[in-house]
Amino acid sequence: MSDHEMSERDHKKLGKELDLFTFSDSVGKGLPLYTAKGAAIYRELEKFVLEEETKRGYQHVKTTDIAKLDLYKKSGHYPHYKDSMYAPIVIDDEEYMLRPMTCPHHFELYLSRPRSYRDLPMRIAELAQLYRYEQSGELMGLIRTRSFCLADAHIICATEEQAVEEIGRALDLIEHMTKVFGLTLGVDYRYRLSMGDRANTEKYYKNDAAWEMAEDLLRKHLQTRGSDFEEAKDEAAFYGPKIDIQMKNVNGKEDTAFTVQYDFCMPDRFDLTYAAADGTKKRALVVHRSSIGAIGRIMAFLIEKYAGAFPVWLSPVQVKVLPVSEKHIDYAKEIEKQLMEQHVRVETDDSNESLGKKVRNAKVEKVPYVLVVGDAEMDAQTVAVESREKGKLGVQPVAEFVKTLLTEIKNRE
Repeated sequence: MSDHEMSERDHKKLGKELDLFTFSDSVGKGLPLYTAKGAAIYRELEKFVLEEETKRGYQHVKTTDIAKLDLYKKSGHYPHYKDSMYAPIVIDDEEYMLRPMTCPHHFELYLSRPRSYRDLPMRIAELAQLYRYEQSGELMGLIRTRSFCLADAHIICATEEQAVEEIGRALDLIEHMTKVFGLTLGVDYRYRLSMGDRANTEKYYKNDAAWEMAEDLLRKHLQTRGSDFEEAKDEAAFYGPKIDIQMKNVNGKEDTAFTVQYDFCMPDRFDLTYAAADGTKKRALVVHRSSIGAIGRIMAFLIEKYAGAFPVWLSPVQVKVLPVSEKHIDYAKEIEKQLMEQHVRVETDDSNESLGKKVRNAKVEKVPYVLVVGDAEMDAQTVAVESREKGKLGVQPVAEFVKTLLTEIKNRE
């Protein structure tokens, strides 16, 4: 890819040109503000996560953005993760934190009542707003921010075999979702086995045997899948090794897009147990995973992947209706209303510009479908359809166009 093409695909440049997001010094560094157009993409990604995860047995929950500091001391995030957390907030003589993770919240939900082996695996998921103090020099567009929404989940398992099975299912989900985005394993992203450092007890939970077992378990699973991967020392979470899905932005900088993690630490810290079939109390196991990572970060990768020309299901504006002249505006608005009633994101260009200029503007905005309406279309209750990808598709009855469009959106083509 040439330097010019890289520059043209940069999500920061396209985000501004396509009016998707902005930053404000008054709000603060690394805190993105999404416009209506950017938020439309954001909501579609959230909807995609909810649909796919619910189909696979995830229970979507809602927990708070703030919690007592003691909760993070219990989890070990404080002090292990202290440098990446916002400073404590003192309220009524108690210290609270903006959360960097959802794990302790989800564990408290699990602990809200006794659990049996029949309840497991229990897949607790959340589209969770998180806050991390990234160094100023590390902030980069939507890829590295201080506030973001993570498609997060914690799977409480009864046995090692169950945990391995859930890790496999999590990777299957990731591969399905990336395929819908048009991303290919080995081309657009790769697997990395991120391991700990036994000697670094400040950074990692001390349990050499557990580290050996967990790293070997993840390694063997990736080998069994036949997936290519590289191993990286000192990249693990403090509570266990992980499989990272690594993606590069257009400038060649690599970031972790999402992860699947094995955790042998938190079940001890939170005393996560279940009643086994024989009635005895047993220690649970935990798998942490994200299906598409942080919504803003995957959005940045996709802006660059598509060069701003999103597939129709993700496009902020899916259809532009272009009246040829002023006398066709009312008909154009009728079509707009029909599409809006079907939850299509549609705009009518009723400006005084020429038709040629309206078409050019729609192309600059990378709108997937343009509908031109003049005398002939108004008389016959039709639309002249032009596709961003396929060019002019000819005149169609409005109902026929809507039916095709809704199928394309539903199938996330």
